[in-house]
Amino acid sequence: MKADNKILQPQVGQVGPQKDPSLGGAKGLKKGEFEEALRSLRESVKPQIKAEPQIPAYPLKFSNHAIERMRARGLAFSPEQLARIEQGVEKAAKKGAQNTLLMSDGAALIVSVKNNTVVTVMDPAQMKDSVVTNIDSTVLV
Repeated sequence: MKADNKILQPQVGQVGPQKDPSLGGAKGLKKGEFEEALRSLRESVKPQIKAEPQIPAYPLKFSNHAIERMRARGLAFSPEQLARIEQGVEKAAKKGAQNTLLMSDGAALIVSVKNNTVVTVMDPAQMKDSVVTNIDSTVLV
């Protein structure tokens, strides 16, 4: 290699950290500064504690699509079943679920947990040979 018409050759024996005479030691950190820098780095990279998932305080809603499916299939839920379904949605929310499949007595519900809304409802006959997609959890109620 040439620089300013001079040939540069490596110095023999220069392996490892190079000394910088102005610092009095290895380039970069003085004694004890490495540990402090490492501790500071660890503090800044600590995993952030996630906030408790938000549990909806309002009653479970049914989308128009879910209501139409219930009417078409002759499905209805008793107050006790609705209470169990709402408890299932709360459990899913506590676990951080976004979209869950709730299996209830005689029906399956797809629920948007973050919106606290039943998206669709299926009866037992429709569940056979079905594939449910875009869910991240299942709750049996």
